[in-house]
Amino acid sequence: MSDLARIEFTRRDDVVVARLGGEVDLSNATEVGDELTGAIPNSALGLVLDLTATEYLDSSGVHLVFELAERLRRRQQRLHVVVPPGVPIRRVLRIVELDDSVPVVATVDDAIAQIRADA
Repeated sequence: MSDLARIEFTRRDDVVVARLGGEVDLSNATEVGDELTGAIPNSALGLVLDLTATEYLDSSGVHLVFELAERLRRRQQRLHVVVPPGVPIRRVLRIVELDDSVPVVATVDDAIAQIRADA
């Protein structure tokens, strides 16, 4: 993994949680996307992508999130993004209207509960 970004994976039964910290930009977006996609088994209901500790997300990083959502949709899995209020990248995600296609919630627990409710 790039020195700019770090990902910590945990499993909450049938949902994978990925906590993404650092920066995602053109230099590492493909690598980050591949690592995220590779960490989700077919048996999982979905992925919670926690961006709470993500300090920077350029257009490549935004594209990665949209592409990840589409990949998971094709696999009949869900993606929920966690960005608490007040976190700077929340504004970026609001500008690109991510929440029109991917639920953006404040906590990991809320995201997990929504994924399970949608299953």
